[in-house]
Amino acid sequence: MSAPDFRGLLPEALREAESLEQALTHRSAGARHNERLEFLGDAVLGLVIADALFESLPDAPEGDLSRLRAALVNRVAVAEIARAAGMEGELNLGQGERKTGGQRRESILADALEALIGASHRAAGYEAAREFVLRLYAQRLDSLPSAESLKDPKTRLQEFLQGRGRVLPEYRLLEVSGPDHRRRFSVEAWLPSESWGQRGSGSSRRAAEQSAAEAALDRLRREAGQ
Repeated sequence: MSAPDFRGLLPEALREAESLEQALTHRSAGARHNERLEFLGDAVLGLVIADALFESLPDAPEGDLSRLRAALVNRVAVAEIARAAGMEGELNLGQGERKTGGQRRESILADALEALIGASHRAAGYEAAREFVLRLYAQRLDSLPSAESLKDPKTRLQEFLQGRGRVLPEYRLLEVSGPDHRRRFSVEAWLPSESWGQRGSGSSRRAAEQSAAEAALDRLRREAGQ
């Protein structure tokens, strides 16, 4: 998904401002880094996206709006927009951070974009920052996924079972393997109503439970002919 170059979208008041340089500066590069601006920009971004969803989806319940907002402002999504807008080559990083590919790290990219939003708000006010966000997010806001598709597997499995009057699953930890820095968890989603379970694995217990829930839901749907 492409996006316009970020510099062309910035409020005029920010393009030559000192805070623009600060917004692009990671803490590894010096004292005037972007963490405070990122804190502010995170709040502005969340408000702009929440307001846009509220206006464009007047009949959507709060739960759907929350899931859609989370999908648009999570670290991965923000980093993708920053990358598409050409920010990778514009970041000010310390030598060590750059050598290890810091300009490609999702956390650094996402923080820098949020810092730009914060700097836009400080330099030109909320409306200018709002316009900056809406231009960057135009394609995503025009092609929103369904809220149903954003529910995690455990939620979808629970709703599937509840809708058919069945007992909710139990998640059983089966195994933890691997060294401390690379743990692997194996979990079974046991369905009492069906008298069977499905396994899943992941780098955390939560991830393993989601994997097991997805496998159980797939099996239930196959058996139901869906």
